[in-house]
Amino acid sequence: MVSIIEDVQVRKILDSRGNPTIEVDVITWNSKGRAAAPSGASTGSREVVPYPKGGIDEVVSEMEDLIASELIGMDAEDLATIDEVLKEVDGTDNLSAIGGNTTVAISMAVSKAAAASYNMPLFKYIGGNLVNELPFPLGNMMNGGAHAGINAPDIQEFLVVPVGATNVGDAIFANASVHKRLKDLIQTKDSNFTGGKGDECGWVPNISNDTALEIQAQACEEVGDELGIEIRPSLDIAASELWDADEQKYIYAQDGIKRDTGDQIDFVKDIIDTYNMFYVEDPFDESDFGGFSQLTAKVGDKCLICGDDLFVTNKELLSKGIEMNAANAIIIKPNQIGSLSETYATVKLAKENNIVPVVSHRSGETTDETIAHLAVGFSSPLIKTGAIGGERIAKLNELIRIEEELPNSTMSKFK
Repeated sequence: MVSIIEDVQVRKILDSRGNPTIEVDVITWNSKGRAAAPSGASTGSREVVPYPKGGIDEVVSEMEDLIASELIGMDAEDLATIDEVLKEVDGTDNLSAIGGNTTVAISMAVSKAAAASYNMPLFKYIGGNLVNELPFPLGNMMNGGAHAGINAPDIQEFLVVPVGATNVGDAIFANASVHKRLKDLIQTKDSNFTGGKGDECGWVPNISNDTALEIQAQACEEVGDELGIEIRPSLDIAASELWDADEQKYIYAQDGIKRDTGDQIDFVKDIIDTYNMFYVEDPFDESDFGGFSQLTAKVGDKCLICGDDLFVTNKELLSKGIEMNAANAIIIKPNQIGSLSETYATVKLAKENNIVPVVSHRSGETTDETIAHLAVGFSSPLIKTGAIGGERIAKLNELIRIEEELPNSTMSKFK
């Protein structure tokens, strides 16, 4: 059989922050799949453990032979069984023995090897021959919070979505244009701005949250008018990073304001109403399903309320969110859960319950383009992967190539 695994190779490589991460090659009789694991800065406490205590060096030096011996001879097409074998080899509930980044890199590499063994692109191998919808890019424009310095806004990510674009290429270049326009607007507000960027290549200004919101909306409107494309502002508040458990309040240090849950609901709703937000991610602490539910009920279909730290790509946590009507969108990060099989199970549950899956990069990234294929293969309406930067445009440029392979494609629908 052409997709029988003959070898598994593991190596340490650099990520976009200059930190080590893991890359895996899975080799079959007539193909090879390669994938690398990303890493996050603001991570949910319920994510799987990325690496064992000895770090990546332990994986490379002590576990490569063990992992290879378990997988050699297995069929790369049988991903669910391979993912189960990896969990059994690990033997813990949170993948702390070999690491979730190890297992997810292997899982993605296995899928790419299986696809390549049939000379198929990964998106078609996952989604089938009828896949023809492409995701809107959710682009990071300005960084604050854990992705920036102490004088940046408290809100972690100021994002935009070119919802009026009719193809991926136009959408990607619209985001890049907004990014450029924001640099000019920041310079009018922050005389000390030197063009510094955060982890995900968003600008890092020394301005208040309110000022950042204002110029974000201005850039969307100006560039949208010039291009004839509706561009909507969006946010990742990353509220778990702001939550003070002792005070039971969200601490906005830049603005010198503290908000309890009720105040936070009003604050976020006011932002959504004032700036016509399309998408707001993690507006509450990762354990506050109630706060999410209240906000989602208040905004209805006006805005996507997305859970990242709330769900960590975990099917069981998503089930709880569905029962409580806690959100209408979910971030999908395969390394949060450790395998593509479990990632797909979460995506499937989301779509069955009209929850929008948003396939996402992480702040520490590589030039691995896998998530572009996952977004298309999963028919995800949104892909969150920055607007510029080598490790971000690796995914965006891959979407442009995929669009060429799907000449009759349309942009995804949100319902």
